[in-house]
Amino acid sequence: MPNIKSAKKRVKVAAAKTAQNKAFRSALRTDIKKAGAAVETGASDKEQAVRAAIKKIDQAAAKGILKKNTASRKKSSLARKLNASA
Repeated sequence: MPNIKSAKKRVKVAAAKTAQNKAFRSALRTDIKKAGAAVETGASDKEQAVRAAIKKIDQAAAKGILKKNTASRKKSSLARKLNASA
């Protein structure tokens, strides 16, 4: 445990940011799974689900939660599934 006041603050801030990123990443994974399930089941709102998931992926990449190429790969995978189902 740090002794210096600024180092103590850094520990608290890092813990808070880690919790935020973990929550966001969890929600992102849920949205991607929902979009994939909607495409596979042929739900009527599958395009909206994929669009929402892609938006969430873009936000994650902008925040630095996902790397740029990882985000691109996930978006491409969803788009391929959607186009194959149509």
